[in-house]
Amino acid sequence: MGKVTGFMEYDRLSEGYLPVVDRVKNYKEFVLHLSDADAKTQGARCMDCGIPFCMSGCPVNNIIPDWNDLVFNQDWKQAISVLHSTNNFPEFTGRICPAPCEASCTLNINADAVGIKSIEHAIIDKAWENEWVTPQVSKHKTGKKIAVVGSGPAGLAAAQQLARAGHDVVVLEKESRIGGLLRYGIPDFKMEKSHIDRRMLQMATEGVEFHVNQNVGGNVKADDVVRDYDAVVLAGGAEYPRDLPVEGRELDGVHFAMDFLVAQNKVVAGDIIPNQIKATGKHVVVIGGGDTGSDCVGTSNRHGAASVTQFELMPQPPEKENKEMVWPNWPLKMRTSSSHEEGCDRDWSITTKRLIGENGKVTGLVGARVEWKDGKMAEVPGSEFTIKADLVLLAMGFVSPVQKVLDAFGIEKDNRGNAKASTEGEDSYLTSQPKVFAAGDMRRGQSLVVWAIREGRQCARAVDEFLMGSSTLPR
Repeated sequence: MGKVTGFMEYDRLSEGYLPVVDRVKNYKEFVLHLSDADAKTQGARCMDCGIPFCMSGCPVNNIIPDWNDLVFNQDWKQAISVLHSTNNFPEFTGRICPAPCEASCTLNINADAVGIKSIEHAIIDKAWENEWVTPQVSKHKTGKKIAVVGSGPAGLAAAQQLARAGHDVVVLEKESRIGGLLRYGIPDFKMEKSHIDRRMLQMATEGVEFHVNQNVGGNVKADDVVRDYDAVVLAGGAEYPRDLPVEGRELDGVHFAMDFLVAQNKVVAGDIIPNQIKATGKHVVVIGGGDTGSDCVGTSNRHGAASVTQFELMPQPPEKENKEMVWPNWPLKMRTSSSHEEGCDRDWSITTKRLIGENGKVTGLVGARVEWKDGKMAEVPGSEFTIKADLVLLAMGFVSPVQKVLDAFGIEKDNRGNAKASTEGEDSYLTSQPKVFAAGDMRRGQSLVVWAIREGRQCARAVDEFLMGSSTLPR
């Protein structure tokens, strides 16, 4: 490493944020990436640990120690080359990945982990600024045609890899813009959509065709796709949300989180959305304590909500994990997002008993505290309460991908409703239907953007081997 004692000399330095009062006035990104000097210092903290657990903790197996060292030596151009060798879209992961690599960092055993995500963010931003991100056009065409259904991170990664292998790739997207849940599920204040747009330009130059308003299983027949292409990759997101079957669910003002978030993203993009779900002046209750719930909190604050409350069914996690017990695995611990810091009352071990309303509109939520013992939940006697709620957003995760797509292709499913396809053996990522593959949320269920990129890349290699007998694409 560039400075083998750096981990003893320097403290972790996190990226800065614009002040809350400024950032809640718009939907622009507000994270300030590290300066060159600060990135160099953070790179110096990488400790030459011998076994880089950060690489195994990262689903795409980023070669983290190498580009930490390159940043320490200010060789930014080589750093982006190493970063791109495993990750097609570091501008996505550098912004919205929760960084399991940092949980696995050896330094994290008894100190603060290396700021890996912040270094990645700095590398890719500098690469775009210096025009080092250029198309990689294949010199040889195979004559094979591949359809990728879905344009989220799994679909985009698969499409880019397959185009670089020389195949003719067409991406079919049901919405009017490319990007899938990256485009519509992630608020712009976490990732502006210009990052997707410039990747599209790169990929188009590489030979990828993008077709929007193509709803496979709807206005596009699955049989036609199978007939017209040599291989098909199903890479849609896990879009079927988990519902809340309680009294009052049908009241006006009770919505799935994605209905709320997608509409706002479309408005930011310039669309006109009649009857948009707005939190302005309302008492908002978000049910669900994960990232989607956090996104609802941030969006509600930007709408100008009167109050925002977030409930989670599970107990409040500890402020700090027991590292000796969990390292290098992802720890359960208290996580406070930038959206929470903008204004939110949070509570844990809360169950929703019913929703109440007047004239068909929700006006409140009746909840109660619960206790967890031996994995079982029990209501705490006498703990029932009522909270005012003009808008209730259900952010309790996703059950499965949209079933009609899998049904249209006649795909065998696993017991969770995902496409059944193994990642092992000669038929990796291949579904029960000949020449139809599945990757990302479509195969594994709701997951992280970095897992989607990994699966898209690996699926691309499997498709290339299926069509050509062998592949030079990385695993």
